[in-house]
Amino acid sequence: MDELSPERFYDFSIATGAAVSPDGERVAFLVSEFDSEEDDRHTSLFVAPTDGSADPYRLTRASSASSPKWSPDGDRLAFVAARDTDAGLAVENGAEEDADDEDAADEEEAESEPVGDGPKPQVWSFDMARGGDARQVTDRDYGVNEFDWGPDGERLVVAARDPTEEDEEYLRQRQDDGPIEIDRLQHKSDGAGWLDEVSTYLFVVDVDSRETVRLDQAYDDDQKGDRYGLQPSWSPDGDRIAFVAQHEEDPDDTHVRNVYTIRPDGTGYEQVTDAGLRIGGPEWSPDGSRLALSGGDPYNWYKPSEAYVLDLDTGELESISASLDRTIAFGGEPQWLDGDTLVGLFGDEGNTRLVRLNAHGDDPERVFVAQGRSRSVSGLSVSDDGDTLAFRMADPTEGADIYAMGREGLDAEKGAEADEAGLAQVSAVNADLVDEPHDCVRVSWENSDGVTIHGLAYLPPEFDPEDPEPHPVVSSVHGGPMAYDSPTFGFDQLFWVSQGYIVLRTNYRGSTSYGQEFAERLRGTRGDKEVDDVVTGAEHLVSEGWADEDRLYLTGFSYGGITTAAAVTKSDLFAGAAAEHGIYDFYATFGTDDNHLWHEDEFGLPWENVDTYREISSITDVGNVDTPLLITAGEKDWRCPPTQAEQLFVSVRKQGVDSRLVIYPNEHHNIGDPDRAIHRLEELSTWFDDH
Repeated sequence: MDELSPERFYDFSIATGAAVSPDGERVAFLVSEFDSEEDDRHTSLFVAPTDGSADPYRLTRASSASSPKWSPDGDRLAFVAARDTDAGLAVENGAEEDADDEDAADEEEAESEPVGDGPKPQVWSFDMARGGDARQVTDRDYGVNEFDWGPDGERLVVAARDPTEEDEEYLRQRQDDGPIEIDRLQHKSDGAGWLDEVSTYLFVVDVDSRETVRLDQAYDDDQKGDRYGLQPSWSPDGDRIAFVAQHEEDPDDTHVRNVYTIRPDGTGYEQVTDAGLRIGGPEWSPDGSRLALSGGDPYNWYKPSEAYVLDLDTGELESISASLDRTIAFGGEPQWLDGDTLVGLFGDEGNTRLVRLNAHGDDPERVFVAQGRSRSVSGLSVSDDGDTLAFRMADPTEGADIYAMGREGLDAEKGAEADEAGLAQVSAVNADLVDEPHDCVRVSWENSDGVTIHGLAYLPPEFDPEDPEPHPVVSSVHGGPMAYDSPTFGFDQLFWVSQGYIVLRTNYRGSTSYGQEFAERLRGTRGDKEVDDVVTGAEHLVSEGWADEDRLYLTGFSYGGITTAAAVTKSDLFAGAAAEHGIYDFYATFGTDDNHLWHEDEFGLPWENVDTYREISSITDVGNVDTPLLITAGEKDWRCPPTQAEQLFVSVRKQGVDSRLVIYPNEHHNIGDPDRAIHRLEELSTWFDDH
């Protein structure tokens, strides 16, 4: 493998969002690509046959697409995109104006123009039978967040913000740099900034005429900090729409969410769950009598999220995965194969895999063992008849692409070849980056408490684990902490192994794919257990002869940044470290980030538990830091505010520790623009090379 320069990030693509057509013959999916000239990320929509017999066909180029969904008859493919107004719609709107009143109309239009710049995201639809460009279906002033097809294919249900006149007056005030006035408890949210009082409603839209009806009782406050949305799902008989919301007295002070149903004419509003759970992903059974759901503890996110089935006739809500003691993976909510069987994605010992579920009881079964332990699955989609599945499968050595297979592939034996499992590769988005193999192996070790910890080691192409030559190691710590590392194909790993580094990804205590007991070992603590797991992992590679003890480096993003800072207050093992977008003073961050409910649940209120908040903060022990420390932050990160990075930087710099602060303007709790993603890798590489 040749050394990859950070600029090769522009050649990296990400395939996601698989959506199988109702008949299982085609799959739509998204590919994110990075434009070096515009320094931007574009997400295009593709479609391909599920048997892999033809190359994918690109449907969009000009603007980023999301949320592809097939119409019930499979003749149309709808998606969300912020594009210039459909020419046909513009003509229709323009025809309504009286030419004699043109000046008055222009003045009125200026006053009623929605707040904000550029096109808003709307639902568009391709006619897959006749071809041609996509047709704009919605025309909401503030765009559309999400949607679902009605079973007749003639209507959509969409979720969209709908400000009152008073709301709009305030939005204009904000746009004109007026004062920010907030009464709500959840006053900010990462990616959204300062929050307002605008509610999101469900609307039923006639696809042909675009006539729209608001469902007044189907609403939720937008961007409360959980960003789950209303998640509308239309019943098979067309009689009801299920959605997820929080209609309690103070929705900003709880993560509890419930499922409601309503008729498409706005009548028949009904709350159908009351379990005190953080519920999501409603999916109707084929006969419309039940709903499959995911449900998790609203505050204790270490506890596994479970798959539930709700009987709408009796109101009984039953977990069908509790005995598995594994959490539903992000985006892996259960989907129906038939009236008796579902399938979902679960985190299972450092992997994401398919699990078959019994709709009538708690009898989960791990399936698709042909996947193996070296590949991870995400983004599951199932055809209407349950006979075809599509998903993204990541293999650290082969890439991460869209695959499809028949239902029989769930029972393929371990080691089965792709054709035996009925598995077809649909995309090949990074073929030019998969030139020479590099290996990813599972490793394990005992920490200082005698607990076995597991991790993934990404190895340079020439590295021989049986006859090793010590290499530099980057210990890269995952965020969360309620998350886990599974085998993946990412540009970071490609970059580091091409430079001759081993990358160690540790599933420390608190990681969520090893069951509730393992995850909850971290609950209510910070900076000790996970630090020990990460440090002993690097020491294990040294003892195995894999790692050069003088060239051990540590980095992590979000909770990985928190762990990095804590580690360098307790250990001098690492020659250099980079704490990225983290929190270092939990007392000071309370109320300045968007996670007050989480912190309150684990640690209580800071003014009542001052000692606890000081004890879990790495800033308290910052006097122990000797390790050269790079610290990064996003200027508009409301998850881990940049003031935290400033505080850590000044504190270590005051002591003469070699340190550097990098702030990314206009970035939230991520690195969005490709030039900044490249700059980040350059900074890390230089920092480690210099130390």
